Amino acid sequence: MELVVGRVAKSHGVRGELVVDVRTDEPEVRFAPGVVLHGRMPRSSAITDYTVKSVREHSGRLLVAVDGIDDKTVADTLRGMLFIVDSDSLPPSQDDDAFYDHELEGLRVEFADGTLVGTVTEVLHSAAGELLSVRAADDGREILIPFVTAIVPTVSLADGLVVITPPEGLLDPE
Repeated sequence: MELVVGRVAKSHGVRGELVVDVRTDEPEVRFAPGVVLHGRMPRSSAITDYTVKSVREHSGRLLVAVDGIDDKTVADTLRGMLFIVDSDSLPPSQDDDAFYDHELEGLRVEFADGTLVGTVTEVLHSAAGELLSVRAADDGREILIPFVTAIVPTVSLADGLVVITPPEGLLDPE
């Protein structure tokens, strides 16, 4: 399964640096000089490899220079590109409270009393934190649940289960 570790937001400067929105907890590993990044444009299956020449932080994002991209015009064509890794290549997490997105997707979501809420369809990463996108079991609507311990006290990969204790009104349809 493909996991997105970064997305090209835009080009930066005239030498073809890429502004990358990071989608990994290990940017220092995934975007280190010499690392080969697998790039795929959205809605495409074609993969192109890019070797990292240099990387630096800038305004909460990374500026990444890759071999073969040496000017702004070429870099502009990569806007929206997703940098991906194969989930099979990832080591198991050493932190009991850390999960890869693909581990959460497909898990059953229930209230603490066992009532079914729905199924996790996606993990969304926003500036405010992570959200679980859940397809409601009763009507199929999307429910966004902040992925914080106060609301999601239990995640059991072994049981395929996420237990939630949402504040009143969080799950109400809009």
